[in-house]
Amino acid sequence: MNWLVFATGSAFFAGLTAILGKLGVEGINSNLATFIRTIVILFVTAGIISARNEWQLPQHIAAKPLTFLILSGVATGLSWLCYYRALQMAPASWVAPIDKLSVVIAIILGVVLLGEPLSMKLIMGSLLILSGVLILIL
Repeated sequence: MNWLVFATGSAFFAGLTAILGKLGVEGINSNLATFIRTIVILFVTAGIISARNEWQLPQHIAAKPLTFLILSGVATGLSWLCYYRALQMAPASWVAPIDKLSVVIAIILGVVLLGEPLSMKLIMGSLLILSGVLILIL
């Protein structure tokens, strides 16, 4: 159940990110704000890796995983740039729920691209998330 602790932490910090990000983009270019945030993340992650003595790289990093990590980084950066720009233009209470459509998108992509099993629970959960977002934005 360790994954559940980390997933819950992710949700908490993502919610906090919306509020702190909204406060942080006031009077600053959203792209610059994203850059500052990225530098902070770089230093925090480097600190954690250092504290845990995890700087050892594998002997061989296969091209496929490395390519997907790079593409994931690009997707993350584009997501953050869009997110901060949206926060600059609208209340966090409007932006954050739409951002959480990423859950539905991840489920769809997991099923279509990764062949993950589709269950009635996934369908119902996705529809509930989508319904909640629509209720909040309309």
